[in-house]
Amino acid sequence: MPRVCIGADHAGLPLKIEMLKVLGESGCEVLDVGALRYDPLDDYPDFARSVGECVARGEAEKGILVCGSGVGAGVAANKIKGVRAAVCHDTYSARQGVEHDDMNVLCMGARIIGVELAGDIVRAFVAATFTGEERHVRRLKKVLEIESGK
Repeated sequence: MPRVCIGADHAGLPLKIEMLKVLGESGCEVLDVGALRYDPLDDYPDFARSVGECVARGEAEKGILVCGSGVGAGVAANKIKGVRAAVCHDTYSARQGVEHDDMNVLCMGARIIGVELAGDIVRAFVAATFTGEERHVRRLKKVLEIESGK
């Protein structure tokens, strides 16, 4: 199982706590970058940066972000070079996002989905691997060219 970095703002904190259990049960080594306590004034971009930079530096193979909708965290994380984050609220997207698009950060909305579905999504995400098929490699190369400004 991959090493996973996880973070959440105040809206995502309760779901993050539950996902820590899922990750532990899945055999993942986990880096928790916070929030570690409820603070209604914390901001999702801070946690998106922490998780995104952790993945971009190679300290973890995958990252998970939880905020209210998942959208803000995803937008912020995608500003970090090397991060391919997506909001997934179903297992198919979480698995295929990794297999076809080499997605490395999963974003979820704690105000959108429940604990059981979130657990299934996390398990699908951490178990998936990039296929390396020629068409996926070709498309990923184009995404990386966009990221580099080419």
